[in-house]
Amino acid sequence: MGAKSRTERMVDRLRELQMSTVDIEASAVVSVDGLTIASALPAGVEEDRVSAMSAAMLSLGERIASELGRGTLEEVYVKGEGGYVLLTAVGEEAVLTVLARAGAKLGLVFLEMRRAAEDLADIL
Repeated sequence: MGAKSRTERMVDRLRELQMSTVDIEASAVVSVDGLTIASALPAGVEEDRVSAMSAAMLSLGERIASELGRGTLEEVYVKGEGGYVLLTAVGEEAVLTVLARAGAKLGLVFLEMRRAAEDLADIL
């Protein structure tokens, strides 16, 4: 069997991310223009919808951080009663989106996300 494709390596890294903590329920790497690059999403989660919204959130977050003098965007998070949607940049061209359960230990989740984003940026 040949070497794994870039997408397969990214999916493997997303699965490792999800195994690193029970708080992470799903993850995806999305291009800044809203296309899915790799994902580990559960059944019933629409990949296209996650991708489009992730790209929009990242873009808006970057504008807000910049225009309100907060510097370079590091992460965006949205909390709903059912859990969190967390985003962090992967290099210049992509974003890592994670769905985390309510009550998640966010410090640990963000730490694991930063580690994964570095690895994913290297694969990209």
